[in-house]
Order: sequence, then structure tokens, then C-alpha cells
Amino acid sequence: MTHKKGEEKMGALKRIPKVWYLLAVVLLIAALAVPAISQRPGTTLKEVMKERGLTEKDILAAAKTYTPTGKYDPYIAISSGGQSGQLIVYGVPSMRILKVIGVFTPEPWQGYGFDKESQEILDGGKVLGRDIRWGDTHHPHFSETNGDYDGQYLFINDKAHARVAVIDLSDFSTKQIVKNPIMKSDHGGAFVTPNTEYVIQATQYAAPLDNKYYPITQYKEKYRGALTYWKFDRSKGRIDEKKSFSIELPPYMQDLTDAGKGISDGWSFTNSFNAEMYTGGIEVGNAPNEAGMSSGDTDYMHVVNWKKLEELVSKGQYKVINGHRVVTIDTAVKNGALFLIPEPKSPHGVDISPDGKYIIVCGKLDTHASVFDFEKIKALIDKKDFAGKDPFGIPILDIKKALHGQLQLGLGPLHTQFSPEDGIVYSSIYVDSAVVKWDYKKLRVLDKIQAHYQIGHLVAPHGDTVKPHGKYVIALNKMAVDRFNPIGPLHPQNHQLIDITGDKMELLYDLPIPIGEPHNVSIIDAKLLKPIIRYKLGTDYRTHEKSPHATLPGKEKIVRKPGVVEVFGTTIRSHINPERIEVKKGDKVIIHLTNLERAQDETHGFGLYGYNAHMSLEPGKMSTVEFVADKEGVFPYYCTEFCSALHLEMMGYLLVKP
Repeated sequence: MTHKKGEEKMGALKRIPKVWYLLAVVLLIAALAVPAISQRPGTTLKEVMKERGLTEKDILAAAKTYTPTGKYDPYIAISSGGQSGQLIVYGVPSMRILKVIGVFTPEPWQGYGFDKESQEILDGGKVLGRDIRWGDTHHPHFSETNGDYDGQYLFINDKAHARVAVIDLSDFSTKQIVKNPIMKSDHGGAFVTPNTEYVIQATQYAAPLDNKYYPITQYKEKYRGALTYWKFDRSKGRIDEKKSFSIELPPYMQDLTDAGKGISDGWSFTNSFNAEMYTGGIEVGNAPNEAGMSSGDTDYMHVVNWKKLEELVSKGQYKVINGHRVVTIDTAVKNGALFLIPEPKSPHGVDISPDGKYIIVCGKLDTHASVFDFEKIKALIDKKDFAGKDPFGIPILDIKKALHGQLQLGLGPLHTQFSPEDGIVYSSIYVDSAVVKWDYKKLRVLDKIQAHYQIGHLVAPHGDTVKPHGKYVIALNKMAVDRFNPIGPLHPQNHQLIDITGDKMELLYDLPIPIGEPHNVSIIDAKLLKPIIRYKLGTDYRTHEKSPHATLPGKEKIVRKPGVVEVFGTTIRSHINPERIEVKKGDKVIIHLTNLERAQDETHGFGLYGYNAHMSLEPGKMSTVEFVADKEGVFPYYCTEFCSALHLEMMGYLLVKP
């Protein structure tokens, strides 16, 4: 019986195809090899650490930042892109770059600046009637509700041309650019009031507000600074230029601004440099600007009652300059809306505590941080207890009476972010290349960590709101010498992630930023962001409404009029409809394309040879390109996004007949 069963088994084995024998051998070899493979160098944590020269501290830092595939970051950072004129989006703590948002500069991947819709947005930022296709983005700031980020909008300024842009966070794209009609430059923007009633913008370099010529010898008489309060219409998600206004300021080179909150709500605070009103002129034998503008002992913090300005504007107490409403210095002073306080020389940061009581000012030419007390400031104003007036008649408050106190932090203190711990803040120290943890109420230093190198701004999650989150600080360093592989004389800048959860700060990660000068960052809780994953079919992304040019499947057409060819087309895997567009030389060509996809992330593109035309078509989006077919010939077009297996076949021809 046993013998017979053995014969049956052998017979069954003979019936198995030879390929299965081969497979069984391979699997057996693989199984036998597993122990050997597991023992190869570099497979254990200790071996990896030894191979790469890593310490236990390095591994712990990596674990704190590592975000596995498919997992999300708890925070999203949006950084200015400096001279790129764009914004950079990355996750925290992973520091993974997620997107570049085109703002003042064309961004080809998204077709920004190349399709008709985005060109019209950029046109809103024309300067002196000229197309300006670059910017110097500085201070991104989220919209707020009750003094905390709400995740709906983001604002960013362009220092080079005094412009402000609105970014809709439902799709992380720019919707509006406004040009300030009375400013030539701005650094103190874009900051918001606690409920985003206004977006605040402050001049940098003083100039005549009426855009006329006046010789530099008339600097004190004709050159001015300003603060603009851009009215934000949340229902439309746009700045309302007609309801906006400004206040005229002396030519003190206004700088950063912060809006009060809590007990200081209704006020804003703007620092300055060049209280000397020095105008340079090394070419005629004068001292250089940096010497003349730093010769005094102090500069001025501007204290502005913006709710009072709002009242004055509603009563018609303003002057119209370049079609824009401006409250003059005289009117503001007479109505108790403008005051000055001496502050540390050449200040940069002005930061308001979560409760609105304290204003921290750091001056680059002073080793101290100065902590002002708003209750003391308000009491001095109410009692009209002034130390004097400036040359323009603005009341000056006594700095000693307005101060809570001062604390020496180091060489070149700049900016401050707040912690959820009562009284605890973090400040950047430029010359010392360091971050200092300190108590602004008890006025004592708690910890200090080196930054690499020349830190400017620093940022913490919700660190300038009524509810700071703590956990991390990011140091935005201007230099990255020896931190990364050498790549030529132009180095990246370095964003360093610092863990602030313990008594001592700990450096976790270096992120090279190879785009412009990423001047400042804002960090928001990712749970507050509710971005869409697709547009409704045929959406014009500027308005989020259905475009009149939206095209349904089967409704594609080419409409011909004298001198004009208008195409209503669609895209879907793996087809652009129409595939042939015939026109005559000299025709104006208008191509509307609607992406019919409903699947998430199925983006198509449209690239056309020779006409500087490109569109990015996310699912549901409608976009348009326009051009004059001024050259005869054959011009291929294709889908620029690798969207499917037959992506290369997704193309067509523009045929321009002589």
C-alpha cells in the first residue's frame, strides 16, 4: 500500500511542467540566501550609523523629521521666494517641498503667465503702464479670524514694486494683484488685522506720493512714506481698491508692521529707519547712506489708530492722490490717530504678543530687545503725556515711560516668534547667527542655539497669532557656507528646522532653498486647509465659476470669423480634441480647452511650438491661450503632462496657411 502511494506521488510529480521545477529551485535558493542577505553590511542600524558616521543624536533628529511615504505633515509652511517673485510651499517637519506658486512671475509648469487667465491677473500689477514680470516677495501672511489663521487666503507683498497679491488656498493659486498707486516700494507688508478687515502695506523708500519729480534737496518737504490699509472683501476673496485708504507718513523709511490684537485691537505698529532723513550722495562727497542713516541714537515706531482713520475716511476727511484716498499727517494728528515712540536704532522686527499687551522691537544696531507695554502707551496717549513733537508735528511718547523693559540678546537681534508658554519667545540674532529663547515678561535669557548662517526671519507654527502652537522654529538663514555640496559661487539659502519642545533647543534639519531669497515664512496647522481636489467641469480658476467657454464632450468645435479662429476643445486621456487646427497667416487664434477628467491628479497640459503658449489643465479646469498666427508653417502641439500610456500620441497640429 505504501509502495503504491509512493508510485502515485512520483507519477503526479512527472505530470508537473518543467517550468514549475525551475521555479521551485529558484525559490529554494532564495530561501537559503535570506540569512546571508540579512547579514550583508549596512543592514542594521548600528552598521548604517558606522558606515555614514552618524551619532545617536543624528538618528533621533532624523526620526523626528521623517514622514513615511503616504503620511502627511501636521503643518504647512508657505515661504516667500524673494527675487523669484513666487511662493514656496513645504511640509513641516518633513521639509518636503510640495509646490511653487506663481505670483508676480510666470511659472511654466502651471501655465501661469502663459494662459489668458493668468496674464490678466499679472496685468493687474502693471507698473507705469509696463508689464512687470518679476517681483521681490517678502512677507506671506495668512488670513485671520479672531486673531488666528483660518486657512482661507494668503497675502504676499512685492517690495520692488509696492504690490500685494491674494492667493486663494482652496487651490493654492494667485487670484489678484494690486499695485499701490502712491508707493514706489514696500517692505512692511503684507500683514492683516485680526479679522482680515484690512491687509496692511507700509512703504520702504520714501518718494513723492504723487509720482511727480522733485529734487532730492526737497526730501523733507516733498518725499513721504505711507501706510495703506487695503480693504479685503472676504465674500469675494478680493481686495476692494475703492474702499481702501492710506495715511501719509514722514520720510522715515517705514519698515515692518504688525496689527494689534486683544487689548491693542484697532491699532497698528510700524517701525522705521533713517529718522535722520539722510539722502546720501557719495558721488558728491557725502557720507554713504549706511553711515548717514545710522548716525542718530534712535528711530521711530509709528503708533496708528486705524479704526480712527477708518472713521475719518468715512467722513470724507482725506485727500485724493492718484485716485487713492489718503489721510494727511495733519488730519491724523489733529484727530489722535498718529503717534511716535523712539525705538532701538535701525529696527527690523515689531511683534505683538498673543494678548496684544506687549510689542517687541529688535534693532539691528542695538544688542537689546525692547519690550513696549501697550497699556502704558495708551495711558500716555489718553493723558496727552508727550515728550515733544517731530518736525512734522507728530506727538512723541517718552520711550522710558512706554517700556516694560529691555534685555540684551546679542549682536543684531531681528525678529521674534511667540510660544504657547506664557512669556516665552524666540528671537533671531543676525550677527551672532543664533536663535535665543527668552522670557519677555521676566526679561531673562533661557537658551541659545547657533544658526548656519546669518539668520534673518524665523518662524513658528501660528507664532504671531493669538494661539501659538510651539513645537518648532525654522531659522531662515541668508548664507549656507559649508552646509551643502558646492555648486558654484551662488549658494542656496538654508532653512533650519529647530525642535523647541524641550528646555534646550535642538537643530533637526537643513533645507536648502535654491529659489530667490526666501525672506520670510508663515506656518499653518494643516487641518485648517481645505483645498479642492478637482474643479467643477469647465471652471475658470480665477473666479471658481463656470466659464462661458467651457466645452462638454461631443461639443467641440472651431468657430471661424473674419480674421479670427476660435477653438472650443477638450482634453482627456489620451486625446486632444481637435487634433488639427487650420488657420490663415495673420488670423487671431483663440484656443479654449476644458479638461474632462474627473479622476484626482489627472492633469493635462497644452504646449504649442513657437508661440509662447502653454496651459496647465487640472481636472475640470478651462483655460485659454490667444495669439496671432503671424508665421506660416506647421506647428505641433501636445500634452505637456505625462498623463497616460499613450501620452506621446496625445498631440495635434496647428496648420498655418500662407
